[in-house]
Amino acid sequence: MILLVLAENSYSSPQLPDYIVFKGDTIPIYTLLLEQYFSTTAKSEPEESLFGLKFREGGSLNCWRGYQAIYSIENDSLFLNHIIHCGELRNNTINKKASTLRINEIFGDNVINNKVFLDWFSGEISLPNGELLRWDGVFHKIFETEILIEVNSGIIKSVTDIKNYIDYPNRISRKYGDTISNIVFAELQKVKWKNIDKFDCSESYLITIGKNGKIDNVSMLGYQTKEEIKEAWDRNEYRYCIRTIKRSLRKLEFDIIKMNGKPIEETILIEIWIEEDGIIENWTY
Repeated sequence: MILLVLAENSYSSPQLPDYIVFKGDTIPIYTLLLEQYFSTTAKSEPEESLFGLKFREGGSLNCWRGYQAIYSIENDSLFLNHIIHCGELRNNTINKKASTLRINEIFGDNVINNKVFLDWFSGEISLPNGELLRWDGVFHKIFETEILIEVNSGIIKSVTDIKNYIDYPNRISRKYGDTISNIVFAELQKVKWKNIDKFDCSESYLITIGKNGKIDNVSMLGYQTKEEIKEAWDRNEYRYCIRTIKRSLRKLEFDIIKMNGKPIEETILIEIWIEEDGIIENWTY
């Protein structure tokens, strides 16, 4: 199981993306620009309906926000063009009249020619331009190559082709996330577990691959703070287990994965079960 470290709230069901019209193509995006606007205004209540579209608790499983937005880049400016029902675009048609009413209800006099200039948005928008590299199972996706658009107060400042994967010839491939736990487990099988009669390291571990592609942290699942560790574990046993795993994985070097062109950490969850003879007999995740 690969767990991307992302500083966003997640929901249990895969979510539909928004869209942006860029150079004549309608492209899915995984940045919720309109949600950022709502979070800074009083236009929406967290558990109510928004312009007739039920969202949050009343939203569908694959569209918790209750709507989809369609944006466009025209010349050097970013616009909101439509707010539609979830999945409405699947029929290749949208109810433009209903969309216009929704936009007017929110933005009022800021609506010009049935669209809104996003002068309140500054940040980055990434457009998929290659194979899917990572997905958190809900919304956020990372593609091997992307088009990164930098926006400042609604004005496009730069459009850059980026690569989110650095393939080093002498490092371990991370293109397929589900193989990383196999590699880690194979290394742990080589360990000669000492003091097995004294310390039992059978446990679930979070193993973090750092931004540099090397293992930079190992912790036990469910025991993150010093207080939690002290309450549940003998100090020497805990240190022995963590240090043994770190030592066994220290030579691993993986390719680099990025998000929006910037290296990221990636954490895997692995469970080991050590038998009395010091051999790992089975594992999960």
